Amino acid sequence: MSGRIREFDWQAHPLGPPDSWPPELRGALEVVLACTAPACLIWGRALSVLPNDACLDLPGISPGSLGGPCATAWRALPGLAGAAAQCLETGLAAAGQLPGPQQRSYTLNPVRDAQDRVAGAVLFFAQEARTALQDPAQAPGRASDRDRLWELSDALMVVLRFDATIVAVNPAWSAALGWSEDESVGRHLTEFVYDGDSEILRRETMRLRAGAQRRRVRMRFVCSSGNRRLLRTLSWSVVVADGLLHAVGRDETDEMERELQLAATREQLRQSQKVEAIGQLTGGIAHDFNNMLQGILLPLQLMQRRVDQGRSQEVRGYIDAALGSVRRAAALTQRLLAFSRRQPLDVRPTDVAQLLSGLQAMLRSTFGANIALTIAAAPDLWVVRTDPHQLESALLNLAINARDAMPGGGALHVEAANVRAEAGRDAALGRSAREAGEYVRLTVRDSGCGMPAAVVERVFEPFFTTKPAGQGTGLGLSMVYGYMRQTGGAVEIDSQPGRGSSVHLYVPRCLQAAEREEHAPLGAQALLGPRQQVLVVEDDETVRALVVELLGEMGFHVTQAASGTQAVALLAQARHVDLLITDVGLPGPDGRQVAELARERFPGIRVLLMTGYDSDGGLADDLQALALQLLAKPFSASALVHTVGQMMGREQADSPA
Repeated sequence: MSGRIREFDWQAHPLGPPDSWPPELRGALEVVLACTAPACLIWGRALSVLPNDACLDLPGISPGSLGGPCATAWRALPGLAGAAAQCLETGLAAAGQLPGPQQRSYTLNPVRDAQDRVAGAVLFFAQEARTALQDPAQAPGRASDRDRLWELSDALMVVLRFDATIVAVNPAWSAALGWSEDESVGRHLTEFVYDGDSEILRRETMRLRAGAQRRRVRMRFVCSSGNRRLLRTLSWSVVVADGLLHAVGRDETDEMERELQLAATREQLRQSQKVEAIGQLTGGIAHDFNNMLQGILLPLQLMQRRVDQGRSQEVRGYIDAALGSVRRAAALTQRLLAFSRRQPLDVRPTDVAQLLSGLQAMLRSTFGANIALTIAAAPDLWVVRTDPHQLESALLNLAINARDAMPGGGALHVEAANVRAEAGRDAALGRSAREAGEYVRLTVRDSGCGMPAAVVERVFEPFFTTKPAGQGTGLGLSMVYGYMRQTGGAVEIDSQPGRGSSVHLYVPRCLQAAEREEHAPLGAQALLGPRQQVLVVEDDETVRALVVELLGEMGFHVTQAASGTQAVALLAQARHVDLLITDVGLPGPDGRQVAELARERFPGIRVLLMTGYDSDGGLADDLQALALQLLAKPFSASALVHTVGQMMGREQADSPA
């Protein structure tokens, strides 16, 4: 019949050419054509008939009926055309029996389209009577075998019509769910399916109506006691002999409960691993910070002794040492904040050569005399697009790792060169994925002990460290990796035991000119105008006092508040405020809320936010939306003076003459 369908002239037919038929029609027709028993597809408002080859054996159906309306094709089969029309109109399955000596029964099952509208019906003619007549001796035995399987099987068995009406259930269904055969037969399967899974049943039934032969799906069913049982239907099979769906299910409730219990155990293990990681992190941070505090405390105490001894001219070296320790502490907190995603990146055009020049003094103060340090930057080095502070922190971290790999001394070489790189390899092998393009490659190479391949594979994992307990956070290289990926770069490591290590940072090229940070020395910033009004809001008393003192030296008239609530009250009383400097994390209204209220009260006010971290990750959006300036803690006195001077200078430049 498939050949007859291809040869039929469909151009002027209501169904149109087969290439334009919807998937639901084609799927249902495939079921009909594959059926060995007599079957027929009725489709569309015209009730067009598409019979299979087996239908040729039935009286009243001839090859000439193809494509015709069922009322004409089945004129010799009273009642069948009316039943088909009613099935399409109501969307309900129907069953009946043809007149004649064989008493052949039939079933009509609606088929829905993609919009869940009834578009056709599949007609199946039963063969049981003819089969039994052909081999009457074997029929009772086969029926007895099927009955025993139905009764004794532990699998849940359900027979359904295409509209999901239950025709029969086996004892295993009743044993698992508590619903008896009388309580189940004749009802819709959705009455037993958990509400949250009813859409799954609807979707799978549509697929079966469209011609799918077998489906595997997991659904939850409700027991008669109200408890949920989780079932997995192993297969949905369309048995074309009688046009019904035969579903076989297995109760997986206990199995799923074991899986949930196993998942809970795994989560507990992950939590314990987190606690262990936090312990490692705490020990490493405590060690690093104790070293940094020592580097601040001793210089301050020696400065105090030298001043008491009248030798104040000798304190400069101690000041430099203390400031170096402060910078290292600031770099560590920035790594921690970036790790927790509370440190927004400040990506901008950066001059790598200038950055290396500024980093050289810090590196030399970090290493002892037993490590030879060389820094080389290629001429005409490209400008890169990155966060210069994070890049400086990454290089410092790599240098410290190199120093620790050379306890007996050695050589450390830092170099920068322009490269046009091909796509890189996978990070799983210790290398981050690198897109082809133009980069400045920064290489940190040491002559230390090197690393075996097993260690290289794990160096980017958070908290992974080969250092003794309490002597490292294990965050260094994972932070370098995360920072490079965030900025579109890559990091690669080459290392072998006994041959040292080379770490390559690929920083993307930028075609814009670099921004140069040139802070004027303290006291050099002059105010452009009479004493301007500044409100400082900071809950830390020491920080607030020092900021107020610096602003006073610059010639500002300063009012201070220790909380957001105090700041709001002062803003309500003030006649004018030129500049608001506020911490972000404040008791009462936070810094952003204070800034919004200040803008409402004084639309032209300048706002500078001070922050140690971005608690909810939305600060970067607020900076752009509210035109705010940001100063990250810890900041130097020169950075504060420079930022405030720039902000107030712009204000004067924009003011009318």
